[in-house]
Amino acid sequence: MHHDTALIALLAVGFVLACALGFFAIRVRLPPIVGYLLAGIAVGPFTPGFVGDLDIASQLAEIGVILLMFGVGLHFSVPTLLSVRWIAIPGAIAQIAVATTIGTAMALHWGWSLASGLVLGLALSVASTVVLLRALEQRNELGSPHGRIAVGWLIVEDLVTVLALVLLPALAHSVPGGARDELDVPLLLENLGLTIGKIGLFIGLMLIGGRRIVPWLLEQVARTGSRELFTLAVLACALGIAYGSAALFDVSFALGAFFAGVLLSESDLSHQAAADSLPLQDAFAVLFFVSVGMLFDPRILVEQPFAVLAVLLVIVIGKSVAAFIIVLLFRHPVSTALTISASLAQIGEFSFILAALGVSLGLLPTEGRDLILAGSLISITLNPFVFAAITPLTRWVRERPWLSSKLEHGAARLATLPDHLRSNGLRDHAIIVGYGRVGSMIGTALAGERVPFVVIERDLHLVESLRQRGVKAIYGDASATGVLEHAGIDSAKLLAVASPDSYAARRALELARKRNPRIDTVVRTHSEHELSYFERQGVGRVVMGELELALGMTEYALQSLGLTEQRSRMVAQGLRAAPET
Repeated sequence: MHHDTALIALLAVGFVLACALGFFAIRVRLPPIVGYLLAGIAVGPFTPGFVGDLDIASQLAEIGVILLMFGVGLHFSVPTLLSVRWIAIPGAIAQIAVATTIGTAMALHWGWSLASGLVLGLALSVASTVVLLRALEQRNELGSPHGRIAVGWLIVEDLVTVLALVLLPALAHSVPGGARDELDVPLLLENLGLTIGKIGLFIGLMLIGGRRIVPWLLEQVARTGSRELFTLAVLACALGIAYGSAALFDVSFALGAFFAGVLLSESDLSHQAAADSLPLQDAFAVLFFVSVGMLFDPRILVEQPFAVLAVLLVIVIGKSVAAFIIVLLFRHPVSTALTISASLAQIGEFSFILAALGVSLGLLPTEGRDLILAGSLISITLNPFVFAAITPLTRWVRERPWLSSKLEHGAARLATLPDHLRSNGLRDHAIIVGYGRVGSMIGTALAGERVPFVVIERDLHLVESLRQRGVKAIYGDASATGVLEHAGIDSAKLLAVASPDSYAARRALELARKRNPRIDTVVRTHSEHELSYFERQGVGRVVMGELELALGMTEYALQSLGLTEQRSRMVAQGLRAAPET
């Protein structure tokens, strides 16, 4: 009996190549998405050898889109967005507008229609959440202030992308001649009104009935105790709502899947739902990137190198510069502006989704999709190097106070303590470098014991807030010449470096000891290498988070198992002295 094995062949070859090339990408310190896209190119019709079935690949990609958007909705964090709303919402919208405008102007210069330019510009304006999160995790900055802003910024971009996926069909119906024709504005307004009405009805039903029914159904399934049935229920909700929204309300699969995730995120079982659906999400996400790679024609790199370069410049330079300026206008430090700029200097999964939809609707020519894919491949490959440039660039700016004062509005006013905060004098006080979660706890303890202290912080908004509360705080980088002097380092008794920046800690320690050789020091670090270095430098106390956590748990475990409190503390102290044993 003859069996059609096109699906099995595509899955087998696609997964094997994606695994091999993804592993290679990670080994050379690139995001695995690069490997997945290259695997798709290898099995696509534009390269020799095995060629996968494009029809099957496109359907697998659609499932990948549904699960990707379901995951976005499931992890959609309203608190994260609200905590940085004053910078993330206006900043992301302004940056998208700038990038879309540049992309549209570039497309019009090439002779494309306005509709094609809008799709191209929008696809170039949204960064990859997957790439960003991986980059921030590798730098241990996911929970930092600029890390939270970057994540909030990407959340806004995701929401804009969802809206664009909904409105693009209305735009397509208003361009009778396809990608090369001009807009019929009255028809566009009519289609937009009809689309928005359908979306409003769908969202209303989801918010009124779905937010109660879906979590209730999951709870009933969870009570059966069957894990596979619960996983099946989660996938049924994701795929069922996505398909039902498209069939009944003419809404895209993406919007339906996104709302399915949002509805499930309000349930107490959301974490279990995310954990159970994650393997399938990952698998189909890989197939999505493979299918996108299959559509890429590498010949565009040779036939239109200047167009590829122009697209790359928009992604890496245009978006980054726009974001840098926007963040500085909101009076955030240079380090935050550079982090946001690096985070946006790439495009990924949402750009692919927009490009695929644009081509299928006749809004974007196939060469536009190839340009987007080429820009994505190159920008994701370059992104680790862009992130690596943040630290030296920040250091370069900090070493030039005149430039720093011009870039960071209000920095000069907050760089020294005002007279009313210096009225009591600065003597035998503590200097706290960095006032995040660690530094603020130290400050709270010192304030409770009425011990004088001065804070050095690189967040302008935090310094202003501290001063309003009467805390002696100055804006600046403790590793820059002159900043410690403004904090009274000559007469200080203790320097507490609570910032996780190892270079800044080393430099601050060096500058402090030049001015005050007798000052006591306590330093925070995250690596054994830095721990050994600071101990060799004679630092009073070096605190490594993982070590302190292990010691605390060890001490409690020994007490729980019958040792006396004094003995368990002695054992823990012994481990502190020789942690390698």
